[in-house]
Amino acid sequence: MSISTWMKDLELETRPITAEVRAALDRRWAELPEHVKTANQLLGRCAVGCEGTHGVFPKCNLTCSPCYHAADANKVRIDGAHTVEQVTRQMEFLRKTRGPRAHAQLIGGEVSLLAPEDHAAALLAMRANGREPMSMTHGDFDYQYLLDVVLDADGNPRFQRVSFAAHFDSLMRGRRGAVRPHTEAELNPFREQFARMFVDLKREHGVRSYLAHNMTVTPSNVGQVGSVTRDVLDMPFDMLSFQPAAFIGDERRWKEDFDDVTIDAVWSRIEEGAGQKLPWQATQFGDPRCNRSTAGIRVDGVFVPILDPDEPKDLAVRDRILDRFGGVVFGGVSIPVLTMKVLRMLVRNPGVVPPLMGLAQRIIRRCGGLRDLVLAAVQRKVAVKTFVVHNFMDADDVQPAWELMEQGIDSADPEVRETQERLGACMYTMSHPDTGRLIPACVQHSVLDPGENAGLRKMLPLTVKGT
Repeated sequence: MSISTWMKDLELETRPITAEVRAALDRRWAELPEHVKTANQLLGRCAVGCEGTHGVFPKCNLTCSPCYHAADANKVRIDGAHTVEQVTRQMEFLRKTRGPRAHAQLIGGEVSLLAPEDHAAALLAMRANGREPMSMTHGDFDYQYLLDVVLDADGNPRFQRVSFAAHFDSLMRGRRGAVRPHTEAELNPFREQFARMFVDLKREHGVRSYLAHNMTVTPSNVGQVGSVTRDVLDMPFDMLSFQPAAFIGDERRWKEDFDDVTIDAVWSRIEEGAGQKLPWQATQFGDPRCNRSTAGIRVDGVFVPILDPDEPKDLAVRDRILDRFGGVVFGGVSIPVLTMKVLRMLVRNPGVVPPLMGLAQRIIRRCGGLRDLVLAAVQRKVAVKTFVVHNFMDADDVQPAWELMEQGIDSADPEVRETQERLGACMYTMSHPDTGRLIPACVQHSVLDPGENAGLRKMLPLTVKGT
């Protein structure tokens, strides 16, 4: 390789924002409905949104109520070759249409039903296409399974870092040791056990992790959201995610009136468990009726948001960063490359340094001052935490709204129109390479999953002839 070629490659690799990323973000922004093109909107400005797999392993070995899986999901055979092939095709299409970097969920039924080699191969296929994968699980698997996924045949790590989202709530049935829990507190030992596996993984093999704790919320357990928040905050989970239940999937498993649980009600319960207000208005992913989140630092039991929506100086920094640096890819790059990216950003925009320093000072002050922050860090009482609520929509609402959207019709009915607005701003996308389309997750689960799983049942029957 000539020196000129090497320098050209280096320049491209360390360029803060590539033309491809910029184009993907601009497309995403243009696709958003006008009502979400707000100053705090992150879609189309620094992210294209999250992605997920579908039709790759629909089977699950728990029986939950509610259950978002279509009625045929558990009649489809787990087939590793099918999973890896479909994940690869879906990720390749996402790479082509949504740019070189995004977060994507390896999701379907229960991911740990995949053989470890197939699970690992799917994650590698996602990473090969610039996706940061997160394996979605009920968490009821052993440490050896995790090792078999993360380590190769020689015992060497396949990954420097893994992400898992574990779903724990008292509506789930069939977990080993907690077949039919009556309270959320009964699941705390299982939450601890799951998270501890990843602590051991880092200590024994140097593999870092990002862990999310998911919980479905219905009228029967909404009163326990506060206690779950309080308990899980002291566990090594990075994200606490709550989903008010929606009428999606197998109707036989709908037992309650889920409409009684609103996004505001869930958020207030989370704040109750955190023991403080959790400001979220400074940033937004998609439609605020669908998603709410805040990220910050928890110092000795007190959560400090990165951005305070009531502080004009914080919002000014947000606006400046999004305008100048939205689209900089930080994940999946080496430390030297990341350092060069940051240096090039600062050299071209030196005026951003004082506002960033001011933001850092305000955050430190909110944490109690530098001395208290350092002392808490030494005592291991500092952790980055994210709180999230995803508010999915009922299938009966999505179906008619999507049918009209497919015809290019904006409904005159206020409720249908609201659903159309939320679908248009969806931050969670499924890839359909066969049709060349990207589909909102609520449409996938409400409209497409039943037919897709019926087809998979024929393609991958539980019983193979001749066996």
